Amino acid sequence: MNEAEVIERLRRLATHPGARDLRDDAALLDGLVITHDSIAEGVHFLPFDPPASVGWKLVASNLSDLAAKGAQPVGALLSLALSDGDWDRAFLDGIEAACESYGLPLIGGDTIALLEGAPRVYGLTAIGRAGSATPDRSGGGEGDRLWLAGSVGDAALGLELLQENAAASGQLVESYRRPIPLLLMGAALAPLATAMMDVSDGLLLDLNRLCAASGCGAEVELDSLPLSRAFVAERGQDRAARLFAATGGDDYALLAALPPDIDPLSLSLPQQPTLTPIGRLVAGSEITLHDRDGSVPLPESLGYEHRTQLSPMGDRP
Repeated sequence: MNEAEVIERLRRLATHPGARDLRDDAALLDGLVITHDSIAEGVHFLPFDPPASVGWKLVASNLSDLAAKGAQPVGALLSLALSDGDWDRAFLDGIEAACESYGLPLIGGDTIALLEGAPRVYGLTAIGRAGSATPDRSGGGEGDRLWLAGSVGDAALGLELLQENAAASGQLVESYRRPIPLLLMGAALAPLATAMMDVSDGLLLDLNRLCAASGCGAEVELDSLPLSRAFVAERGQDRAARLFAATGGDDYALLAALPPDIDPLSLSLPQQPTLTPIGRLVAGSEITLHDRDGSVPLPESLGYEHRTQLSPMGDRP
């Protein structure tokens, strides 16, 4: 079974209105936004990644889901699987650093011990207080403009560099290992957005999910995708590079659909990250890509989707 099939099966259980029909990354319950993310060795992090960065990434990935709902962090529950004393201590250092950086108090969780040699797997539930609006994926409509907060491609390229050389370092590697949740930008965009989500599995795949939930298609201007200087210096910015960036995972950017009469660049928003218009929602259900040379065929893989039989991490897009 793939991820989409599992979620479809789980909808039989998730009948509470707060579950939002499992078409979002977070639940909404009595004014609280609740999300849970897991992180597994060989899937979300490399065996030689520094344990502190793994702890940071676990917290940051959950906070990114809160950012996409415009929520303020209020608490977290940690699922900790003990494996090696030194590794565990450094991992908790990363958890602590991220929680302190973003004002996320740890309020509980669970601890178990792993069998020797078992891959490390951790989970964290983050709880946020909802703001004046809590956009999900399903509110977008034909004509809404698509905006991207942050850039894409850095983390996927950082992973590729590490797979080629375990000693690789620099901005791209840091983007992969220590993502930054866009909490302030999420809170600013939430009251404006008809639909919003974070980009974690690849821009095109996550856009496809937003379109499916909203009952729309989308047109994307590939040349508009924001690429960092570090990405361009390493990979360039031709069509192939931009398709790589559009299908890579672990970006933790924010994808928002805004009414066409709203220009967020004219409003008082956080100066960072950059906010870029990349396309619009259209009638139908298809995603089409264009660049300066014309129509761009949609790639066979839109991003990273979990499956029962996982490929090695080296086969990730």
